[in-house]
Amino acid sequence: MIYDPVAGDPDSGIAPSTPFEEIPDDWKCPICGASKKTFKPFEEKVAA
Repeated sequence: MIYDPVAGDPDSGIAPSTPFEEIPDDWKCPICGASKKTFKPFEEKVAA
Protein backbone atom coordinates (compact mmCIF):
# COMPACT_ATOMS: atom_id res chain seq x y z
CA MET A 1 0.00 0.00 0.00
CA ILE A 2 1.13 3.53 -0.74
CA TYR A 3 -0.38 5.97 1.73
CA ASP A 4 -1.81 8.99 -0.10
CA PRO A 5 -2.24 11.96 2.24
CA VAL A 6 -4.72 13.54 -0.18
CA ALA A 7 -7.06 10.56 0.25
CA GLY A 8 -6.14 9.63 3.83
CA ASP A 9 -7.47 6.28 5.05
CA PRO A 10 -11.17 6.87 5.80
CA ASP A 11 -11.78 3.19 6.58
CA SER A 12 -9.28 3.51 9.45
CA GLY A 13 -10.51 6.92 10.59
CA ILE A 14 -7.72 8.91 8.93
CA ALA A 15 -9.19 12.00 7.30
CA PRO A 16 -8.17 13.22 3.83
CA SER A 17 -5.32 15.77 3.92
CA THR A 18 -3.67 14.03 6.91
CA PRO A 19 0.12 13.94 6.50
CA PHE A 20 1.67 10.55 7.24
CA GLU A 21 3.58 12.05 10.17
CA GLU A 22 0.26 12.91 11.87
CA ILE A 23 -1.20 9.40 11.65
CA PRO A 24 -1.31 7.79 15.14
CA ASP A 25 1.63 5.48 15.88
CA ASP A 26 -0.75 2.55 16.46
CA TRP A 27 -2.17 2.79 12.88
CA LYS A 28 -1.83 -0.38 10.83
CA CYS A 29 -1.98 -0.99 7.08
CA PRO A 30 -5.57 -1.89 6.19
CA ILE A 31 -4.35 -4.45 3.66
CA CYS A 32 -1.66 -6.43 5.48
CA GLY A 33 -1.68 -5.14 9.05
CA ALA A 34 1.89 -3.79 8.94
CA SER A 35 2.63 -1.18 11.58
CA LYS A 36 3.25 2.48 10.75
CA LYS A 37 6.94 2.18 11.66
CA THR A 38 7.52 -0.38 8.88
CA PHE A 39 6.45 2.08 6.17
CA LYS A 40 9.15 3.86 4.17
CA PRO A 41 8.79 7.03 2.07
CA PHE A 42 7.96 6.26 -1.55
CA GLU A 43 10.50 7.69 -3.97
CA GLU A 44 9.44 7.55 -7.59
CA LYS A 45 12.39 6.87 -9.85
CA VAL A 46 12.80 9.26 -12.75
CA ALA A 47 14.12 7.90 -16.02
CA ALA A 48 17.43 9.44 -17.02
